[in-house]
Amino acid sequence: MTDDPGARPEVKLRPRHQRRVRAGHPWVYSNEIVMDETERSLAPGSLVTVVADDGRRLGVATFNPHTLVSLRILARDPGRNIDREFLADRLKRALKLRESFYEEPFYRLVHGEADGLPGLVVDRYGEVLVCQTATAGMERLLDDILAALDALLDPRVVVLKNESRIRALEGLDSYVRTVKGALDGPVEVRENGVRSPVDVIGGQKTGWFYDQRDNRAFMARLSWGRRVLDLYCYAGGFAVQAVVAGAREAIGVDRSQPALALGEQAAALNGVAERCRWVRSEAFGQMAEFGQAGERFDVVIADPPAFVKSKKDLQIGARAYRKMVRLAAKLVAPDGFLLVSTCSHNVDAALFAQQVRRGLHDAGRAGRVVRAAGAGPDHPVEPYLPESAYLKIQVLHLE
Repeated sequence: MTDDPGARPEVKLRPRHQRRVRAGHPWVYSNEIVMDETERSLAPGSLVTVVADDGRRLGVATFNPHTLVSLRILARDPGRNIDREFLADRLKRALKLRESFYEEPFYRLVHGEADGLPGLVVDRYGEVLVCQTATAGMERLLDDILAALDALLDPRVVVLKNESRIRALEGLDSYVRTVKGALDGPVEVRENGVRSPVDVIGGQKTGWFYDQRDNRAFMARLSWGRRVLDLYCYAGGFAVQAVVAGAREAIGVDRSQPALALGEQAAALNGVAERCRWVRSEAFGQMAEFGQAGERFDVVIADPPAFVKSKKDLQIGARAYRKMVRLAAKLVAPDGFLLVSTCSHNVDAALFAQQVRRGLHDAGRAGRVVRAAGAGPDHPVEPYLPESAYLKIQVLHLE
């Protein structure tokens, strides 16, 4: 994609609507823009110069006239050329940050706005990169992004995993495509000293949830000699790491047989298959069944997919978290531990904590929060977008 700052289209903000952008916010909403036929005719994802109502040029952004978030700021310097060199600089900065935290190349390399590349996610699995472009702007820059990644890391395989529902809002189609190299099966991730196979083509999101790395390590430390239940276990990350750390048994529950098969492979790969059991079931029903059977576990992990995917689901989803906590808490043995989480950005920390309290009350359990956390440092948060701190977890010690 070519960019000429001198010839770039300009998008003007309405009077008294530039304060947030001047303060550092990376988004501009459609109702804050002077939107006439000229703006509406621009192709989604176009690079534009953002101009205040007094004529001051505020920066360069990608623009989509058809979405609620119409402008996403890329650079505060309106004269900056958004080219391969610019993208390479952003990617180098993101890589340097991750190498400050991790010795091995298994992490989220790019996390959207927080890395100055709004709408882009790149997860790294050694020599395999999985990229997601969620906005029309990043889609138009994709060729240059891939070239910059190739020059920086020379990956063996690059997969585009573009199935997000957000893409439809941006006017983009969904697809999964391997654009460099080839895969003949799962790739391997090494995390917290444990090896796990990952299906980057058919699995959820990019195949693995790096955001829970630190929380998996925390729960693994609590699991020595204990019996563990991993609900919504997906590929068994919590369960296998707990058993490798010394849990006497772990049961993983998920409704996806392919995901459970990956968990089974991970257990075998790490020599702990005899202490792992995998149950294909819907988590709410399985929790009720375990409760009726009098089953108790020293450590229970409930890490579900988002119950609230949009604001209209908030009330129903909040009640689902309350029910999840009620059912899970009843399965925790006295003096045991419970991890519960939400990955919905629509559920803030206060609302989640409220539903956890209500669920504990419903279960007749008392305890204390020993850990409240979010994603690891490879998922940095843009300070002006608190909703980007989407992951909220609580670990409770129950009496």
